[in-house]
Amino acid sequence: MPASLRELRERRASVSTIKKLTRAMELIAASRIVKAQQRAQAAGPYARELTRAVSAVATFSNVDHPLTTEKPNPRRAAVLLITSDRGQAGAYSSNVIREGERLNQLLREDEKEIVPFLSGRKGIAYYTFRQREVQQQWSGDSDAPSFARAKEIADALIEAFLTPTDEGGVDEIHIVFTRFVSMLTQRPDVIRLLPLEVVEGEEPPAEDEVLPLYEFEPSAEDVLDALLPKYVASRIQYCMLQAAASELASRQRAMKSATDNAQDLIESLTREFNQARQAQITQEISEIVGGAGALADATAGSE
Repeated sequence: MPASLRELRERRASVSTIKKLTRAMELIAASRIVKAQQRAQAAGPYARELTRAVSAVATFSNVDHPLTTEKPNPRRAAVLLITSDRGQAGAYSSNVIREGERLNQLLREDEKEIVPFLSGRKGIAYYTFRQREVQQQWSGDSDAPSFARAKEIADALIEAFLTPTDEGGVDEIHIVFTRFVSMLTQRPDVIRLLPLEVVEGEEPPAEDEVLPLYEFEPSAEDVLDALLPKYVASRIQYCMLQAAASELASRQRAMKSATDNAQDLIESLTREFNQARQAQITQEISEIVGGAGALADATAGSE
């Protein structure tokens, strides 16, 4: 068999194998998206009630807590960049890294020093390749973040915020993540985490809704000391769950596109293979007919 036919057949078999892999990855991502959305919904009631409690304490007390106090002349800003641990997710990590670079540029224009905190191997690899210093990094659970990991990150960020700037602390903290809008739309977003701005839920409160009344014991300051770290961890977990759902949606879309492209390439290679095979058969028939005609002419001449 000519080499061209063998190469076409081997290439078609290789593309078929790739198609099976991308199809499997697409189905896995689709099944995990449902679980990611369920985790986000399960964390919703806790986050809403915690937000209401913090809002009530902050509203009905006149306590100036360190986590809610603006620092004069901020000079250092921490940026938590949430990326993925794995690839095959299209431009998911590239988009959030680009948004992080845009935020860094804005902070530099305000003459602020940037202190990076990274979550996800893609962001870590980006900073490592460019030999940038990183304050702290985490990886290993970008597609299924846990509250324990969110609390670990929150503790590190709160510690950096409470440390004086002259001793290596930061004056403000920002989070760069990808917000899950729909299966087709995921939008890179930036929020300021500290100094704390209490954020209500996505839906506006009802007109007749009032904040619950609390009795603070032993004091409102002690209550805020207990609630605010949990609130910060809850906000970080929200961002990580949004990023996880966005990563899986991007991966499913990328793998579906790869599967469709593989199918188109298989069809193209099949047509090319059939054309080459038909040309070979036509050439063999022509050679047989030509040989038979030459043999007949030679036999007639000898007679």
